[in-house]
Amino acid sequence: MAKSKKKVITTGANKAKLTPTKSQSKAKSAAAVANTEMLFGRENFKFILIGLALIFLGMILMIGGGMPSPDVWDESLIYSHRRITLAPILILAGLGVEVYAIFKK
Repeated sequence: MAKSKKKVITTGANKAKLTPTKSQSKAKSAAAVANTEMLFGRENFKFILIGLALIFLGMILMIGGGMPSPDVWDESLIYSHRRITLAPILILAGLGVEVYAIFKK
């Protein structure tokens, strides 16, 4: 079934009530988008980068080298203060900075 197009004839009195065509409305919406401000400002992005750096640093501190010798198990390398305390604190601090950066206005 093919839909037939209806032709609308307007008089001078009805022309004021007409809506703009699609091309005109797209031009207006593009201008409206250009005038809107960004959701996050420069300071927000700075805090986001700081938070990502803290998370990345925590991940780097958590990984480490292997055992110097495969025959010897050294618990002080695996369960060091750096890996089980400092690195998770840095990761959680980075996540906290990320939350702050998102909610900061």
